[in-house]
Amino acid sequence: MSIDFRNLNTLWGSILVETLARLGLKIGVVSPGSRSTPLTVALARHPQIKAIPILDERSAAFFALGLAKQLYQPVVLVCTSGTATANFYPAVIEAKESHVPLLILTADRPPELRHAHAGQTIDQVKLYGNYPNWQAEISCPSANIERLRYLRQTIIHGWLRCLDPVPGVVHLNLPFRDPLAPTPDLEIKNLEANFDQEAFFSHISRPNIPINHSILEIPSLPRQGIIIAGLASPQNPESYCQAIANLARSQQYPVLAEALSPLRNYAGLNPHLITTYDLLLRNPAIKTQLTPDVVLQIGELPTSKELRIWLEEIDCPRWIIDPHPDNYDPLQGKTGHLRGNIEQLGHLFPEKSDNNREYRELWQKFDQQARFKIDRLLAAETKLIEGKIPWLLSQYLPPRTPIFISNSMPVRYAEFFNPPSDRQIRPYFNRGANGIDGNLSTAIGMAYKNVPSLLLTGDLALLHDTNGFLIKKYFLGSLTIILINNKGGGIFQMLPIAKFDPPFEEFFATPQDIDFCQLCHTYGIDYHLISDWTDFQQKIAVLPESGLRLLEISCDRAFNTQWFLSNYV
Repeated sequence: MSIDFRNLNTLWGSILVETLARLGLKIGVVSPGSRSTPLTVALARHPQIKAIPILDERSAAFFALGLAKQLYQPVVLVCTSGTATANFYPAVIEAKESHVPLLILTADRPPELRHAHAGQTIDQVKLYGNYPNWQAEISCPSANIERLRYLRQTIIHGWLRCLDPVPGVVHLNLPFRDPLAPTPDLEIKNLEANFDQEAFFSHISRPNIPINHSILEIPSLPRQGIIIAGLASPQNPESYCQAIANLARSQQYPVLAEALSPLRNYAGLNPHLITTYDLLLRNPAIKTQLTPDVVLQIGELPTSKELRIWLEEIDCPRWIIDPHPDNYDPLQGKTGHLRGNIEQLGHLFPEKSDNNREYRELWQKFDQQARFKIDRLLAAETKLIEGKIPWLLSQYLPPRTPIFISNSMPVRYAEFFNPPSDRQIRPYFNRGANGIDGNLSTAIGMAYKNVPSLLLTGDLALLHDTNGFLIKKYFLGSLTIILINNKGGGIFQMLPIAKFDPPFEEFFATPQDIDFCQLCHTYGIDYHLISDWTDFQQKIAVLPESGLRLLEISCDRAFNTQWFLSNYV
């Protein structure tokens, strides 16, 4: 792209965007506003960057989060000054906690208009607190080569800090003086003759960030251990699963695989998978027999509360394998951290010379019994219940389907009931902060220019983000939304507060009387009400090639809770 010399602000914006393009930026998500005009114009006119306008800043930020999860590289977010910037905050928190690279560019008024009741002006410096990897305010635009170099190098540094030492958020605040529109300024135009664009950008290349995995010592492991494969969305799921399978074989350890890990969907690689651990650990006699001497935890712990309680009870040594510097032990146990990913470290553990089959086979025997019980119960259930939905999805979705699983009960039902398979389905999630905000917008970002994808969500989570449907105008791809409508917060139905009504139903379950068919009609979304399980299986077996589609499954919240407590707990 040629640098835009029409005026000072277009020069500044085009230098910034051309730097990002050479670093590898593919997509910029832009919310409308006046103060951000120089950034919007530069992104919109760059031939190598797809600029996508999204009206609602909160939705835009989660959409960018979903894109970054899919692309494994930074996505740029742009907004105008004032409260628009604050609407990015929930996604900033999620990106920080889940290590997703976002580069946030907030436009601002110049210093002389701050603290003077100028419109759309708030204090935006360090607006996002401690959540960004790095944050800075860029100086006001200036037309000399030294300041242009300063802008270029600051953008390079910001891009790198999105990726290294861990992926996360970078916030750059950019003040602009008028005129904001690309009106010609002959004084700036005269600079063009002396500007060598190729020389100015010649040193920029796309960074290849190595993962820091310095290890002092790989521990020697006892005979009786388990591997816990927690939340993970690796860029290459097959090599990730193969590395864990190799470690499991070398140590003869069973692998407890969370539903939000790809392992359950590459079951053919790993014959040692255990997927019913939540149910098994609810049985006091069984969990006593399964006590290990060591735990290898890969990534974050699974969602299961029963697993966490058990780990606290046994309090055995636990080694956490993950490249990030975070403390992934909320239980504060006897843990050591091995900084690196499993593909790099798994083969370094000494292979067992003796065979430890008895302990592993005990886990597998109990798992097979529990799996038989779960599958029999769910196969026989004709009523529309929540737990059967993820169970069927794991069996009938087309192979390699990306699926975003919303927070609250959907993620828990997936962990409880999803069986192992070889369908290579790719799970996505926002489990950094575990909020229900932005799930729809994140899923649309995940599905953008991707293979036909799916979102599993509850009614309250969907209603929390219906402005995500505004992305439809610019959406390229296919997303099927499975809506579990139980008219309220099903997760609270499982808690002790459910016995106290009032205030339970009004203040905790918070039912919303929404006609989702009408809601979809308003946004132009294809809608279907699922009548029975055969209807559901047929509609998920073949996903549309394009567009947004919503399949509503109406469930009785009280019956669902009763079924779960009677048959599972």
